[in-house]
Amino acid sequence: MPHESSLISLMAIGLGVAMVMGFIASKLRMPPLVGYLIAGILIGPATPGMIADVSLASQLAEIGVMLLMFGVGLHFSLEDLLSVKRIALPGAILQIVTATLMGMAAAHFWGWSLGAGLVFGLCLSCASTVVLLRALEDRNQLESVNGRIAIGWLVVEDLVMVMVLVLLPPLAPLLGADSAATHGAADTSLGMAIILTLVKVGAFIAFMLIIGRRLLPKLLWMVAKTHSRELFTLCVIAAAVSVAYASVELFGVSFALGAFFAGMMVSESELSHRAAEESLPLRDAFSVLFFLSVGMLFDPHILLEKPLEVLLVAAIIMIGKTLAAMGLVLFFRYPLNTAMTVGASLAQIGEFSFILAGLGLSLKLLSIEGQNLILAGAMISIALNSTLFSLLGPIKRWLGQHAHWASLLERSSDPLATLPMHIDESYLNQQVVLVGYGEAGQRIATQLIQRHLRLVVIDENREVVNALRQKDIAAVRGNAGEPGVLVQAHIMKAAALIVATPDLTSAPRMIETARLLNPGIAIVMCAETSEDAERLQQEGATAVFSHKQALSEVMTQCVLSALEQSAHRDPGHVEGMAKPA
Repeated sequence: MPHESSLISLMAIGLGVAMVMGFIASKLRMPPLVGYLIAGILIGPATPGMIADVSLASQLAEIGVMLLMFGVGLHFSLEDLLSVKRIALPGAILQIVTATLMGMAAAHFWGWSLGAGLVFGLCLSCASTVVLLRALEDRNQLESVNGRIAIGWLVVEDLVMVMVLVLLPPLAPLLGADSAATHGAADTSLGMAIILTLVKVGAFIAFMLIIGRRLLPKLLWMVAKTHSRELFTLCVIAAAVSVAYASVELFGVSFALGAFFAGMMVSESELSHRAAEESLPLRDAFSVLFFLSVGMLFDPHILLEKPLEVLLVAAIIMIGKTLAAMGLVLFFRYPLNTAMTVGASLAQIGEFSFILAGLGLSLKLLSIEGQNLILAGAMISIALNSTLFSLLGPIKRWLGQHAHWASLLERSSDPLATLPMHIDESYLNQQVVLVGYGEAGQRIATQLIQRHLRLVVIDENREVVNALRQKDIAAVRGNAGEPGVLVQAHIMKAAALIVATPDLTSAPRMIETARLLNPGIAIVMCAETSEDAERLQQEGATAVFSHKQALSEVMTQCVLSALEQSAHRDPGHVEGMAKPA
C-alpha cells in the first residue's frame, strides 16, 4: 500500500545523523548541539545527498520549543517573573533598540534600504530561548537569580517580537516594501494594529491568570487520581501543546510564550515537579529537532561568498549584544557576575529571528542574502555560545585577581550592598547567613524565622533584597563568592552558613572565606549531583543536600542540629531572638 513517509524518514535519518555527529562533537570536547547543527546541514537542501523536509522539521522543532518553554514555566513562578521586572523590562527593550541600531548601521553601510536594515537589526536583537535554556540547564543555573533574570529578559523580548510581527505588515509600505507584496497588509491602520495587539496580549495574560491558574492544576490532580502514568504524561504534553496552539490561534501570541505561561500556571500545583520529570525525555528529543532545523535552513555558500559580512554579523551578535547587555545590567547596579551571565545568554539568535526574517522576505523588505546572513550569524553564535559560557569562569578568576577593576564594575557604592545602619550589633552574633532566596531559600528562611533564629540573607537580586528589608529581615545584595559580601553579613560571628542556590561557581570561595574568618562555622550547601556533593565536602562543607531535600526541610533540620552542637553558641540565642528593628 503506498503511503507518505517523509515524517518517518526525517525522524529516522535526522535523529540518527544527529546522534552520530553529536557523539563526535562530544569526543572532540565540543557541545553536542554543534553536532546537531552539522547534522542539519548534512541533510538539508544546501548539501548533496538525502534532503529532508525542511517545513516538517520546522514544525517538529516548534513542538520542541513549546515543551521546553513549558518546562521552564514549571520552575518559573509568576513571583519570579515579577521579581525581575525592574531589570528585565527596561533592559530587554533597551538592548533590542541597541542591537537593532547596530544591525541598521551595518545594513546602511552595505547600501540596503531602511526597511531591510530595520528587519535585519530586529532579527539580530532577539536571542534563542532554546539555546539559552540549554546553556542554563547544563550549568545548573536555571533557578538561580542570574537564570531568572535571563529568562525574564527573554520573555520580554518575546512579547516585543510578537508586537513587531503584528506591526510590521501595516508598516511595510512606509518602509519601502513592494505594494504587491503588502496587498491587504495596510488595510489595518497602525494605531488599530497596536491597540488590537495590546488587547489580545492583555486578554491572553488575563485568561491564563484568572482561568488557567485554577483550571490546569485541578486538571492535573484529576488525572493523577487515576494512578495512570501514561495518562498523566499525556495530560502534561496535551496541556503544553494545546495551550500554546490556542494562544496563537485565539490571542496572536507566540507558541513559546503560550507554553511558558501554561507551565507557570501548572507550577501552582504540587504536581509540578512530577510534570517536569514526565515531560523531560520529550523535551530533550524535540530540542534536537530544533537544532536540526536550523542547520537545514543554512546555506554554507554564504561563508565563501560574503565572509566579511558574516564576520560582522557574528560580531554584532556575540560582541555588540553582549557588551550592550552587560552595560545595561551594570547600569541597573546589578553585580558583574549577573552582567556576564546575561551578556553570554543573549550572545546568540534563534527561532524568532527566523520567523521575522521569513516575514521580511515575504513582504519584500529583506532579500535572500539578508536571510542567509541572519542564518549564518545564528549558526555561528549558537555553535560558539557554549564556549562563551565556558570562558566566564576564567574571566571571573582574572577579575578576582584585579580587584580594583572588578570593584569599579560592581559599583560597590550601592546602598543595598551593606546592611542597614539601624541593625543592632548584638543581632549580628551567632546568626545564620543564608545565601540565595529562591524556592529552597524561602522555605529555609521561613523555618528559621519561625524558630526565632537570627538571619541575614545574601541575594544578588535587588528586588528581593528590597522586599526582605521591608519585612524587617536583614539582607545584603551581592555575590557571596566575594569575600567583602560575606564580611558585610558578619560571617566572622555567624553560627552557620547556608548556601541554598544551585549555582556552585562561587562555592569554593565561599567555603574558603568562611573557614578563614570563622573556622568553627557550620557550612551547609545544596548540590544537584553526588560528584558536586563530594567535591564540596572535600572543600570543607559540613553537610551537602540535594535541592529536593532542601525543599523537604531536611536541610533546615541539619542546620538546627549544627547550631545545637555548636560550642560557641549561647543558649539564649536560639529562643526568643528578636528581628532587627
